[in-house]
Amino acid sequence: MRINRSDNNAENRVQPTSPAPAAQEAKEEKAAVQPPKKKEEPVREKTKPQKKRKAKQEEFEDEESKPRRRFPLGCLIVLIVLVLVGVGAYQVMKFYSEIDGDTELGPEQTITVEQGSSVSSIATQLKDAGIIQYDWLFKEYVKYSGKAGGIQFGEFTLRSGMDYNTIIQTISQETYRPTTNVTIPEGTTAVGVAQIFVDAGLVDSIDTFLNCANGTDGSDFSQYSFWTQIPDNGRLMKCEGYLFPDTYNVYADEDVYYYVDTLYAEFEAKTEGLTDTINQKGTTLDDVVKLASFIQEEAGVEAEDAKVSACFHNRLESDDPLWAEHKLESNACSYITQDVENNYLWNSPTAEYYGWPALGAIPEDVLNAYDTYRISGLPAGPISCPGYAAIEAALNPDQEYLDEGYFFFVTGHPDTDVAGQYFYAKTADEHQANVEKAGWAY
Repeated sequence: MRINRSDNNAENRVQPTSPAPAAQEAKEEKAAVQPPKKKEEPVREKTKPQKKRKAKQEEFEDEESKPRRRFPLGCLIVLIVLVLVGVGAYQVMKFYSEIDGDTELGPEQTITVEQGSSVSSIATQLKDAGIIQYDWLFKEYVKYSGKAGGIQFGEFTLRSGMDYNTIIQTISQETYRPTTNVTIPEGTTAVGVAQIFVDAGLVDSIDTFLNCANGTDGSDFSQYSFWTQIPDNGRLMKCEGYLFPDTYNVYADEDVYYYVDTLYAEFEAKTEGLTDTINQKGTTLDDVVKLASFIQEEAGVEAEDAKVSACFHNRLESDDPLWAEHKLESNACSYITQDVENNYLWNSPTAEYYGWPALGAIPEDVLNAYDTYRISGLPAGPISCPGYAAIEAALNPDQEYLDEGYFFFVTGHPDTDVAGQYFYAKTADEHQANVEKAGWAY
């Protein structure tokens, strides 16, 4: 007999039915009693707390957004002008106080105004001494007051705090100081210059003068550019050639430094304009003075200086084989020991000062430094103090005689009708003929 399993399953399967009325009501009451569930909020991610700096930044941004109060530009300009006016007024008051003087005066000071001093140098001198504060103001005051012409040279007693009018009045009073004239001829040796000051009663001895002039007594003349450029090369005297020959009006009651300084100041003033030419020629001031001293001795006449200079330049610089050793060959400084020769090493105040004639011979080390027949080029030092014309000729020889190649010259014998006349030659033979013509042949 076949069993129908589907039917049995149908009987045992629980059929879905609608909830019973009572149960349904109970369920609805329960739902009504319970409060409704809140809507779940989305879970927020945890964030780090904001830093205070961010808050400050936001605060700063807020402040920036606010309008700023600006200082008025016009007020700033007015303030600056007022400050400048105040400072200027204060400075002007100081200037007026300087001109009118102070109520309290300083101690007395002796101020020496040198002859020929400018108002500018006097103002600087007064400032350095503490008499005034503003040298430029004093200079302008003297200038516009028209009192510059009344200022005298000499020694004056002044005090700091004096008004300008009193100062000017004081230095405008004539003071008497004994003076004397001293004349130094061109071509005088340093020993000869010293002797002139001794003979004038200004210096007690030749050694006193030379020790100062050479700096061996501690005297310093480095305020002059030429002094520091003189080489220490075995020369006899540092001062030789630099004691400028001229006529000077000097105080008769000064020390030796004053007299030497006066001569050195004149040399500096006379030669400072030659610096550019000296540099262009590729030489030195010391070499120029050396050559000038020979031109001074050998020429002695200003009209012949440039021609004699050309002869010496050719001997020192020419390519002529006969002058390859470039010796100066001047009798003014040589081994020749004849009294008739004007020889720096034998017949001169310098030779007498060192006692060489008495010794009967010129020392070998001196000949090696100064004998122009023995050495090439210029000697160790000048042989006299040349004048300005000779110095200028040493720098600017006669171009024609330089180009034509003149090497020799001779002057007429004093006892002949050609005395003082100059004869120039290019060769030794021509020179010998000129020597005879000049009256020197025996």
